[in-house]
Amino acid sequence: MKKIPTLCPACNSMLEITELKCPKCSTTIQGEFPINKLLSLSDEDSKFLIAFLRSRGNIKEVQERLGISYPTVKNRLDKLLITLGLFKKSEGLKEKEILDTLERGEITAACRGSIHRTRDNRFPNLIKLKKEFKKNERRN
Repeated sequence: MKKIPTLCPACNSMLEITELKCPKCSTTIQGEFPINKLLSLSDEDSKFLIAFLRSRGNIKEVQERLGISYPTVKNRLDKLLITLGLFKKSEGLKEKEILDTLERGEITAACRGSIHRTRDNRFPNLIKLKKEFKKNERRN
C-alpha cells in the first residue's frame, strides 16, 4: 500500500486533504481535513509505535521485540511523544539530564539528593541548584 504524502513536494509545507470520495457510489465530500499526526510518522516510528502497542507499553518487551537497548527504547518513545505533540522537550528535565549535569560537575552529589520530581515529570529545582552551586564555586 502506498503511503499518503504529508508534505508538499514543492515547498515542504504540510498538505491538507480537501476531497474524500466513496469508491462504491462515487459520493464526494469536499472540505479542509487536516492530516492525522499518525500518518506523518516515519516508517521507523510507525514500526516502533506498533511494537510498543503490541507490548502494551511494556518497555522490556519492546526491547526484546526490536532487539534494542532499554535506553534506546526510552529515547525513541520520548522522540515519538514529541513528534506526536504529546510531550514537549521544554516540559521538564529528565533523570538522564540530571545525571549528565552531575557528571559534568555542575551540581554536587549532595545536591542531587535534593532534586525532586513533580507529578508531571519535571525537575523544577535543578536549575536553581545549578545556579547556587555556581555561586558557591565562585566564592571558594
